[in-house]
Amino acid sequence: LFLAVCAVGIGGTFQYGYNVSIINAPTQHIHRFLNETWSSRYHKELNPDLLTFLWSVIASIFSLGGLCGALIGGSMAIRLGRKGALLMNNVIAILASVLMGISFPTGLFELLIAGRFLIGINSGIGLCVQPLYIGEVAPKHLRGAMAMGSSIFLTGGILTGQIIGLRELLGGEAYWPLLLSSSCFPAFAQLLLLPWFPESPRYLLIDRGDELSCAKALKRFHGSSDYRREMEDIQRECFALDGEKPKKPWQLFTDRGVRWQLITVIVMTMGQQLSGINAIYFYATYIFKQAGISAEKIPYVTLGTGACECLTALTCVSNNYVGRRYLIIGGYLLMSLWSTVLTFSLTYQELYSWVPYVSMASIFAFILSFGLGPGGITNTLTAELFIQSSRPAAYMIAGTVSWISFFTIGMLFPFIVNGLKQYCFLVFLLECSLVAAFIFLVIPETKNKSFLEIKKEFHKLNFGRNS
Repeated sequence: LFLAVCAVGIGGTFQYGYNVSIINAPTQHIHRFLNETWSSRYHKELNPDLLTFLWSVIASIFSLGGLCGALIGGSMAIRLGRKGALLMNNVIAILASVLMGISFPTGLFELLIAGRFLIGINSGIGLCVQPLYIGEVAPKHLRGAMAMGSSIFLTGGILTGQIIGLRELLGGEAYWPLLLSSSCFPAFAQLLLLPWFPESPRYLLIDRGDELSCAKALKRFHGSSDYRREMEDIQRECFALDGEKPKKPWQLFTDRGVRWQLITVIVMTMGQQLSGINAIYFYATYIFKQAGISAEKIPYVTLGTGACECLTALTCVSNNYVGRRYLIIGGYLLMSLWSTVLTFSLTYQELYSWVPYVSMASIFAFILSFGLGPGGITNTLTAELFIQSSRPAAYMIAGTVSWISFFTIGMLFPFIVNGLKQYCFLVFLLECSLVAAFIFLVIPETKNKSFLEIKKEFHKLNFGRNS
């Protein structure tokens, strides 16, 4: 089970985290490449506004690709199987790496845009299918701990991207095409490792009706003595579904039986993206400067933020013992607290010499709080709140909401910061508090419960207390 999490993680959420962080290091080198390419092609200087536009397209087309990936990920998981979809996804990553790698020698910045779009599609599919696979192969008592694999690989990808993007490694001017095309290595690793693992047993029995392959897969994952309990659980769910085919995303919106599960997933996914974590990373460089850290050393201090998030994801495996509900509510409430502290410390930054250090501490505390709850538990709950026929469609909706929110915050965030300055954290404070209140009022604890038991819990909400 542990090795299966590693095999799906390296080509799944790891790719997303890695490709989000590696684009920051070569910013200046890509600007120079765009200027030089434009000059040699059109024999005139590139307009600064057009340069900004081209750079923003290269950076943001990744999220547009992610949205497309989220929209097709669920269908791929149904048609090719969870494992088949992940293996096919690596072909897209390798093609993207080739396009980004040859953009500089060929002098075609359009290939860079196409490559970023394709790697976005790869990340969108990975974010959709990986938690689906992990949620379905995990026994219920280990589901929380195993689902944290998605978060661990995502934060591990961010940290790896930050390290490899240092100027001593591939962040230097001569190596940036290699840096952008290095995402083919996780893809090759998954193509080598994943074929050794079975397909999701739930998919084999419920979607394919293949009881023999399901039993074989369960024996591999749970051992020949312990697999029967899990087999019975899958058979109960299969019987309850009574041959129901996998649903399309639009069918979930009209299904009263999943109304509150769907509202919950949309609120949590938007809450995760709009919580202020992007603002924290944006403000980190400014705060480190204010604390007296030299510009050359800031990339190394920024590594601390990546390491901090990765460490939290690793320690958050404890959600198996504490429960998802307490962790996610606690995470949002702590983020609300640190937003308040950060607003005050940024307001009085110039007053005392020690205040910038309070801001630095708040940044690390905010990231730890995000990893504790919203960062790790959101994907776990999406798998747990839906039964087999609705789960792929739910991940497609969650992925779509996540990528649209990611794109929206990327576009609006500079304006929010310019307009509100440090008071932008008051907006995030309000958002975190509202999401915490929603989860407290709506979501039941899902720890150690089967998918059918969780469905029963929501039945009261969906159809009224007396039904």
